[in-house]
Amino acid sequence: MTATHDKERLDELAAQEPRIRFWRNPGGWWSLPIVVLLGVGFAGPLLIVLIFSFMPAGAFDISAQFTLDNYQSITRLSFDRSYITSLRLALITTLICLVISYPIAYALVKTLRPRAANIVTALIVTPLLVSENTRLFGWNLILSKRGILDGTSQSLLSTELPTMLFNEKAIILGMVYIYVPFMLFPLVIGLSTVPDEVIEAARDLGATRWQVLHEVEAPLAKPGIVIGGMLTFVLSLGAISEAQILGGNAVITITKDIDRVFGFQQNWPFGSALSVVLVMITGLIAYFSMSRINLDEVIGGAA
Repeated sequence: MTATHDKERLDELAAQEPRIRFWRNPGGWWSLPIVVLLGVGFAGPLLIVLIFSFMPAGAFDISAQFTLDNYQSITRLSFDRSYITSLRLALITTLICLVISYPIAYALVKTLRPRAANIVTALIVTPLLVSENTRLFGWNLILSKRGILDGTSQSLLSTELPTMLFNEKAIILGMVYIYVPFMLFPLVIGLSTVPDEVIEAARDLGATRWQVLHEVEAPLAKPGIVIGGMLTFVLSLGAISEAQILGGNAVITITKDIDRVFGFQQNWPFGSALSVVLVMITGLIAYFSMSRINLDEVIGGAA
């Protein structure tokens, strides 16, 4: 009986140990300002948006009676089409970024010498130092009527090109250009955890290049693929600059609808409801993505 009681007491102390260590550790106290800042600056606004989503349409405070009309209006007013459009564009962008980034990541990790890999990395990172809107307006100058492509075609070939802006293809081009690095660098981390000896062993056993990719590299690099895909998809789903600058009014995404409802219509409760649904979709995607990988193994392997 005494042994059983002692074991239960030890288990209780072990369960309390993380809390004891946190409050006795100076690092725990030093982290409190960051925790408070995140709570006030991140969780606080999300909570306000959530509460506003249950207010009557046109309300500017949270003192009115709660209602579900805003959520019911999403399908009644066909805003679900905007969600579908955004999800489709984000999925296509993610797949294209994966196809583009995988060979580059493989070259950075397995093929190129360190000096060449550093040069390629610098070339990829450098555009990130320039504002996203500035880079997108550069594509606007290239693709617009009488832009760089059209002007070059008229000068050299005497052929006038139609405008390449204000369609889904232009938006996808802009998002791929902006978000490739967010797919590339997680892939680099994932492929860096694949031992060269395993690849050589598969080749010695007669595996083809496709078999090595499909049965060796991809499964071992799965954490990097999942993280890169999640980052690219979530960022593409919430993108607004690409839709506004390259899509104009021809393509309506959910982010443009949220911006219009909040800004032009001044309907904060309905805009909050649209935002809450988008955050829920994004959160579910992030949850299911992260549940498929062991983040500790990824960090440990990269280190």
